[in-house]
Amino acid sequence: MKTSQTNAALHEIRNQVIAKGNVSGTDRYISHGNGAVLVDVEGQEYLDFGGGIAVMNVGHSHPKVVKAIKDQAEKFTHTCFMVTPYESPVKLAQKLCAAVPGTSEKRVMFANSGAEAVENAIKIARYYTKKTAVIAFENAFHGRTLMTMTLTSKVKPYKFGMGPFAPEVYRMPYAYCYRCPYNLTYPECGASCADQLENFFINNVAAEQTAAIIFEPVQGEGGFMAPPKEFYVKLKAICEKNNILLIADEVQSGMGRTGEMFAMQHYGIEADLTTTAKSLAAGMPLSAVVGKKEIMDSVHPSGIGGTYAGNPLACEAALAVFDIFETENLLERGRALGEKLRGTLGRFQEKFPLIGDVRGIGPMIAMELVKDRQTKVPAGDEAKALVKFCLGKNLILLACGPYGNVIRFLMPLVITDEQLEKGLAIIEEGLVELSK
Repeated sequence: MKTSQTNAALHEIRNQVIAKGNVSGTDRYISHGNGAVLVDVEGQEYLDFGGGIAVMNVGHSHPKVVKAIKDQAEKFTHTCFMVTPYESPVKLAQKLCAAVPGTSEKRVMFANSGAEAVENAIKIARYYTKKTAVIAFENAFHGRTLMTMTLTSKVKPYKFGMGPFAPEVYRMPYAYCYRCPYNLTYPECGASCADQLENFFINNVAAEQTAAIIFEPVQGEGGFMAPPKEFYVKLKAICEKNNILLIADEVQSGMGRTGEMFAMQHYGIEADLTTTAKSLAAGMPLSAVVGKKEIMDSVHPSGIGGTYAGNPLACEAALAVFDIFETENLLERGRALGEKLRGTLGRFQEKFPLIGDVRGIGPMIAMELVKDRQTKVPAGDEAKALVKFCLGKNLILLACGPYGNVIRFLMPLVITDEQLEKGLAIIEEGLVELSK
């Protein structure tokens, strides 16, 4: 289904009306999509290995999501839950309390975006602990608002020229095993990077001042680093000893992305607060903070909330997402997808010296490109070239990482085997070209 506009014509108009800083990764303008396929205004089909940056885990235009939005739109689109409440956020909160890992009784608050969920998680942690400092990690990405931009590690493009930043945020190295900041090797190191938190309290910020440590169980924009299990076990023990809350930012890693509903299920650790968004509502703007009852309920009435928080269309879409996971065995499909990706990328790594590392959990997996495996010099230009090559073959692929040299895989979990093989064949073809 074509439209009267071409990609080039739309791009020309875009350059006249959209702010220069608000860029897009491609110049292809989408008309519609289904499952793991997008179609542009000129009728060209693209395999989508980016999933709207981990937003479309259930696929584009899933019939159940579309129906849920349509049905709700015919009833009402907004009343403000803080004024005249309605059923869908209550039902969705029940789902989230049951799905977020841990045995503690939980409570939920809704917001509109991942960044807004993180903002509120920090507010709640500070309110509950009566402490102000927050520790974040290198290579972290938590959003683009003042607080979340401060928590985010990478300067360009996210923070450059945007200061001053929010106070009382401190940053320590993360468990980046491929490029260990302490020049150690796992498992011989015993995940000693977590032990460095004790020294961090001495040289950077006192434990008595620290309200929370915020982390991505699997770092997203930072390069899909997935720490060993011992890292979080140690972190949890140190935090409990010092009355510090653990905030798991599951905005990208949650909602089935790792083969479990939330990535922390792989680690067996219960966070005190968990943030979720992106694939929660299959493209509708919705996020949530889910946390232990005593922490969430510590905030005074009207201390948290928002005009659009828990929007009825978005909540109905999210309820449809949960239904899809439950009735279509999507977690099982995600785990199978992860195994296929791991096997193929492992084969690519053996074949192409350009691939220095393959890492991640389940279908949240990536490959880091390097110019030389011994020196591990990042191959950022090559990653850009691979993304460009794949786009020319009608495959949408995303890079990430502090050096822009990590190719990440975020295709919808509903992708077919045939579509997966076709996309991976294009990537292999691109790797062959880059290796000449």
